[in-house]
Amino acid sequence: MELRQLEHFVAVAEERHFTNAAARCHIAQSALSRSILLLEQELGAALLVRTTRLVELTESGRQLLAEARRTLEAAASARAAVDEVQGLLRGTLSIGAVPTGGLLDLPLLLSDFHQQYPAIEIQLLGGGGSTMLIEAVQTGRIDLALVTMPTQVPARLHATPLATQPYVFMCAPSHPLADRRTVSLDTVACEPFVDFQPGAAIRAANDHAFGAAGVERRVPFQVDHVSIILDVVAQGLGVAIVPRYVAAGDDTVRWVPLSGPLPVWTLCALTPAARLVSPSARKVLELVVAECADDRADGTNAAEPRSTAGTGPRGSRPLPSELDPSGAA
Repeated sequence: MELRQLEHFVAVAEERHFTNAAARCHIAQSALSRSILLLEQELGAALLVRTTRLVELTESGRQLLAEARRTLEAAASARAAVDEVQGLLRGTLSIGAVPTGGLLDLPLLLSDFHQQYPAIEIQLLGGGGSTMLIEAVQTGRIDLALVTMPTQVPARLHATPLATQPYVFMCAPSHPLADRRTVSLDTVACEPFVDFQPGAAIRAANDHAFGAAGVERRVPFQVDHVSIILDVVAQGLGVAIVPRYVAAGDDTVRWVPLSGPLPVWTLCALTPAARLVSPSARKVLELVVAECADDRADGTNAAEPRSTAGTGPRGSRPLPSELDPSGAA
């Protein structure tokens, strides 16, 4: 029995689909099927029930899955231990990040890291939003992800909170509520909302907040980019609830604090379980945490652009490319 066979089996068990598992393992489907067949022959037991649509685990397969995961985690820990001895002298670092609109200068931070450890190859994955990046950490495609804190941190992952921002009500300058000191969810529920597509992190937070308050709202505008939300709101077609930094950076809209117990937007770093974090990913995490701590120490919120001081919207709109198109930033 080889580690790669266990990796193939875990991939099929988690994907429930040979084609998807083969793509995840970067091998041909025929090679993956052959690997699973040899594993079943060696163990003398059927591990999978193959159907025309999905793959299901047999009882033997369910028992093996837990052990296979533990074995692979132990092997990863062994590799990490060797890497520790090598002292960050070589290897690859894969990072995923939602664009943060200048809230955290990740390219500059990675440049500092590269100057200290030039032999580490850095790979950066962006776009697709928090959901895709969380899955990439889960499947081991990346070592570290900077994402919106999920409502529930997936098993076998660890979340390190970095910075927070309150959600605010955003409307056009001419809107009747634009000059209010605060508004409640009850007050704004009758408004037409523009929000991200279902599944995006900000949309999920909004849906949860209204649901917890027992308030229904209409979302006639469902988009996939924060710049569209800003444009729709600026034209007076709808209103939105967004993290404060999104609204505070645009002078074509107004934002009003929300009253009542409401969720906050949190930027976090997601890594595998502690013993599986690679030395290079751990070092970058230390740099990110230190930078956010420095921002808090000098009186600024690490999740708030320093150029948007004051209590109202000032400054120019961030470039669309700076913000997470899925709302997951």
